Amino acid sequence: MCNSHHKRSPPDRHHWSEDIAAEFLQRQGLELLVTNYRNRTGEIDLIMIDDQTLVFVEVKQRREVQFGRPEESVGMAKQAKLRRTAASYLQHHDRSQSWPCRFDVVAITGGPHAPVCRWIQNAFP
Repeated sequence: MCNSHHKRSPPDRHHWSEDIAAEFLQRQGLELLVTNYRNRTGEIDLIMIDDQTLVFVEVKQRREVQFGRPEESVGMAKQAKLRRTAASYLQHHDRSQSWPCRFDVVAITGGPHAPVCRWIQNAFP
């Protein structure tokens, strides 16, 4: 069912939760490389470096968890799309090809003024 008062960000803009997630991960020691990487296969919210590991980050946000936690919305189809988009990124960025990679999810609950971040490393293979 579509919730008419819920608006999605236009394709050329990112959601506030991505800024919160990037700041959160940077405080954990990760280095931000790219925000909102897009190609014909999909989009990756954040691409970061954790030591010598390239990290592809999916950010999910929900105000409340009564209908499920944010990370639960990263199902098999979304994971496959993220893998394809990451593979495309690696093909076009030579220096990254030899680095180990992982997929993380940052699940944010609450609103922009009182977010709670949950960082799930190696969320899927």
